[in-house]
Amino acid sequence: MSPVPFPYKLVATDLDGTLLRGDDTVSERTREALVAATAAGAAHIIVTGRAVPWTRGVLDDLGYKGIAVCGQGAQVYDAGAHRLLTSVTLDRQLAGLALSKLEAEIGSLALAASRDGVDGEVLIGPGYQVQEGLPAVYLEDTTAVWTAPLNKLYIQHPTLGDDELVRAARQTVGSLVDIVMAGAGIVEILPLGLTKATGLSLAARRLGVKAAETIAFGDMPNDIPMFGWAAHGVAMANAHAELKAVADEVTASNEEDGIAVVLERLLGAA
Repeated sequence: MSPVPFPYKLVATDLDGTLLRGDDTVSERTREALVAATAAGAAHIIVTGRAVPWTRGVLDDLGYKGIAVCGQGAQVYDAGAHRLLTSVTLDRQLAGLALSKLEAEIGSLALAASRDGVDGEVLIGPGYQVQEGLPAVYLEDTTAVWTAPLNKLYIQHPTLGDDELVRAARQTVGSLVDIVMAGAGIVEILPLGLTKATGLSLAARRLGVKAAETIAFGDMPNDIPMFGWAAHGVAMANAHAELKAVADEVTASNEEDGIAVVLERLLGAA
């Protein structure tokens, strides 16, 4: 009998909390599983909430040369050529209106913003807590946020938790912009209708791959649209409860090679 082929042509992986361990590295086991999947005919695409400037260094360290979907689907990035293939920006007037309405409802917010482009700066306003080690420009006055095209805004509230902030923002301004939670302390304002699935579908089309041929891995609620698009969605053991609720299966955590566990099983059946 001839062996059963690897069942997917595209493996889409989130970055933080999924492909990366807590120290921002990828284990040798997971690297080998991805190499084996690509040898079996599947492309690997990284799909991350990080904009290109916060993704590029990680991809370079990994030796990743393919297409990456960055900025919650806003950017399709050719990592080998270091250039943007597509980019979607946030309407700054609409975003400013949404921010004003939200602050009128729940009080002042700490603000950060991701500027568009391969070298777009991340601007950090007073009081915003950002992960240590990520490149950023710190501002005393957030009026500078609005002077150049943006991919997204980041917001934090002094007392509301992430889930509470997302609920309040969606109730107040969900008709103007999209609100997603991408990680602990990372609540984002995006163009209405933009999701990881948007960018992934564009990237897959470039590769000639369909949703029905895709397996996706993730850990946070911003991965829900990607799971809805892909044929099979795999949540990490460390994933948010909202993502686990819609996943086709739950694997081991990012610290325990959860991606490799699934790919090895599929490769073993192939």
